[in-house]
Amino acid sequence: MLDPTRRVERISWRASGRARGERTIPEETAVAFTYNGSSYAVMMATPQDLEDFALGFSLTERIVASPDEIETLEIVEEPIGIELRMRLTEPHATAFRERRRYLAGPTGCGLCGIETLTEAMRTPNAVADVSTFTPKEFMAALDALAGLQAINQMTHAVHGAAFYRRGEGLLALREDIGRHNALDKLAGALARNGIAGHGGFCILTSRLSVELVQKAAAIGIPVLVAVSAPTALAVRTAEAAGITLVAIARKDGFEVFANPQRIQEEEAAHVLV
Repeated sequence: MLDPTRRVERISWRASGRARGERTIPEETAVAFTYNGSSYAVMMATPQDLEDFALGFSLTERIVASPDEIETLEIVEEPIGIELRMRLTEPHATAFRERRRYLAGPTGCGLCGIETLTEAMRTPNAVADVSTFTPKEFMAALDALAGLQAINQMTHAVHGAAFYRRGEGLLALREDIGRHNALDKLAGALARNGIAGHGGFCILTSRLSVELVQKAAAIGIPVLVAVSAPTALAVRTAEAAGITLVAIARKDGFEVFANPQRIQEEEAAHVLV
């Protein structure tokens, strides 16, 4: 399997002049998702945590509802990329074939197997989790994340997605050149370890686009915290899904764009059962 990073030669130009040297950069490869022999999507990704990627993508794209619906997974390295070959259990395999047959007619970009506006603008799952968190918890999680991003520390060129829960800290962290891929890998890691999305929040080192909100809703995460700003569509989607959006999160604070009721100033933040 490919290494997630590569050491390459480069020439740097600075005020002091030109110098030859080396730099560590992230690897990028095409990763194809196939189900029961049918191609579904090809993503450019970092070749690491591919089992998590396969499961997380399948869950967040709502191809499956649980890991048990994937009967087998084979990771096949080809000369031009990597294929994640999954076989679904019945009746899910039949349902997938019907979905692909329905989508075969329309013309579209085919991104992630989506070929219609209706599919792209799918209604997200409602997240009813009433967990609350303090600003101090967001700041602590952001500080912890910065020191744990191994690939980004070497390359300064990949996104991270992490999941935090009170009393347990950061339970999982995944990195990738793509922000969507990082969240998919995180979703897979949580599912493989039996960790539910409720009662915690996800931190993203990227902007908040609508796909990230849709994916968070699919796995039941009630709060998204990002270092950059959200899009307007992401805010509208989060409001409809009941997800709290915390963005532009830096050392000096953050801004809340949707469902602020989960953020409590007092230390006695709690989870209602």
